[in-house]
Amino acid sequence: MAETSDPGPASIQPATVRGTAGFFRVGRTAAGAWWLLNPAGEPLFLRAVNGVHGAEGSRHDPVARLRAWGFNALGPGAAAPLRDEGLPFVADVGFGAAGPVIHFAGARLPDVFDPAWPQAAVARAGAVCLPLAGRSDLIGWLADDQPGWAQPGPAGRPALLQVCLSLEPAFAAYHAAWEFVLAPHGGRLEGLARAWSRPLANKEVVRELTRTEQGLATRGYLRDDARWTREYARRYFTLTAAAIRAHDPNHLILGGRFGGRVGAAVLAECVYPAVDAAWIDLDDLPAAPAGPVVAGEFTWVDGHPAAAPGSRRLAGLTTVERMLRRGRASLQKLARHPAVIGYAWSRWRDGAGEQPPFASGLVHDNDAEAREHTELLADLNGRLESLRKG
Repeated sequence: MAETSDPGPASIQPATVRGTAGFFRVGRTAAGAWWLLNPAGEPLFLRAVNGVHGAEGSRHDPVARLRAWGFNALGPGAAAPLRDEGLPFVADVGFGAAGPVIHFAGARLPDVFDPAWPQAAVARAGAVCLPLAGRSDLIGWLADDQPGWAQPGPAGRPALLQVCLSLEPAFAAYHAAWEFVLAPHGGRLEGLARAWSRPLANKEVVRELTRTEQGLATRGYLRDDARWTREYARRYFTLTAAAIRAHDPNHLILGGRFGGRVGAAVLAECVYPAVDAAWIDLDDLPAAPAGPVVAGEFTWVDGHPAAAPGSRRLAGLTTVERMLRRGRASLQKLARHPAVIGYAWSRWRDGAGEQPPFASGLVHDNDAEAREHTELLADLNGRLESLRKG
């Protein structure tokens, strides 16, 4: 792994820097380690929390709590008033609110093939980005908060290509998808059926499979789905980046807050120049990322940094101790990874139905501090930059 020591401003290679002077940027050292640079050009390791908000009637200040626990930024989803409390923040544009939008069978995406969508995206970016374009405490923009990419997964779940082939004809993506799959076969459905090793009497067969949640999973289909998803992602990231930069050329573009794994086809297009640093799920972190990344949904709950059950090294520890031991190791590993410029804890408050000490929030429903997480995080946050410096 690349050496990460001496990350001072002088060690950052100027040719690698992305962003505008006086705002947050990213840059890489001669040794190959990426760093987030603050507006003064000083390297730092991002330590954020997603969805931060105060509870009504609470005597606790969320920003003061974050500082006490060693965090240095607000992740996406923070309550707007907290942006004026002195911590840098990440924001999302919410292109999913700009129509036309596909919201069907696990997909929640703009119809990027619709001729009207690029202009709708520019209008959305103008409304959201322009008011914050001059703020030096804004780290960067996410295109959307947890869009749905309908990736191949458990048996029975239709993937993105199948979803698009099953849309109503009013969607441009429907026509683009059918043209995409039929073009190599002279426009003939029989040729596509042979390539997919699946009987296709007519187009309605695909729609009925999707309606009944039967996902196509043959080798030929999955090959086409990967190519289609990559083309969809290329248009999505290119168009959203252009819309943001039309109104705000100052801030970093961070891709999308996926809220889970999206797979290699999407990540292959979530890269520079459309994306300055990719905000991705820890489980999707490539072995050799093409550029800087943020582990944007970090947690040691729910098995994210899972070690093998019954590991001899963890024998004799309680379940909570094993969780925290794995979490410590996982976060320290991130700090040493040359492409990782920071992380964001996935959740501020416990999720519905979660029970401490295995709830994922840093704050419980009764507004009490989740000490099972915060005490270790405070200790680690104070040492992550030193760890990264080698």
